[in-house]
Formats: sequence, C-alpha cells, structure tokens
Amino acid sequence: MVAKLDPTDVPQVATSALNRPMQMLIANGQGLALLKGLSERELRVLEGSLWSDIETNVDERLAVALRFRALIDVFAARRLKDMLLERGFKVIAAAIAAASEQRLNARFGFNAQRLLLAIDAATEPSRQPVVTAAPLQTAA
Repeated sequence: MVAKLDPTDVPQVATSALNRPMQMLIANGQGLALLKGLSERELRVLEGSLWSDIETNVDERLAVALRFRALIDVFAARRLKDMLLERGFKVIAAAIAAASEQRLNARFGFNAQRLLLAIDAATEPSRQPVVTAAPLQTAA
C-alpha cells in the first residue's frame, strides 16, 4: 500500500503515538536521544522497529516517523538543549505533546521558535507571589 502524504503539511498524530518512539529509545538505553541526537543508522533502526511495532495504518506510521525525526532535528538547537538541562524530563513530555500538534513541513521541519514557546509555556516554573511588607515606621 502506498502512503499518500502531503510533505508540506504532515498530519497531526496522537501524543501517545509520538511518545512510542521515545519509549522504544528509553528501553534501548538511548533515553537522552533528544539531548545527544541520533545518527542516521540509529534513526533507521528505530523506524524499522517502529514500523513493525505499531499496528496502525501506513499514513499514521509515516507521520509518526517524520514527526519524531523532525523533533530530534529541532533539539539540535542550543536553546532547547539548555531548556531540557534546566527544567528536566518534563521538557520531553511537553516537546512530544507540542510536536504531535504543530504544523510540520517534512522538508523544513518544525518552526523551532514556535516549538520552543510551546514547550516553555508548558514547563515554565511556577512563580512565587511577591509578598510586600507594610512600610516600617520608625519612632521619632
């Protein structure tokens, strides 16, 4: 069966479907793939196991593979790596959720700034309210 996919607008996928490749990498001891990146060979091995492991239609499997590849590519940006190191593993979950929904052009990848803003909004640390004290009165 031939997959019919528009490479200028890869369809959205469920967050759980896009999380599957990450789970496979963690099971293989490559949980830091977003931080370190993956070689072409490692990506092909992952896609091969993804292809045999996911029991959905061809279009969805292809969309998951393309979106995960683009997610790995966009994490080459220093800002995203720094955010992952600063905020921890919640960045991975937020990145997968954002990557499953955002527009993706297979040739150009994700818009890195939009992805960064979405991840930042989802993982920003809670701000502590500023408590103001009443002005001190001095005895005259």
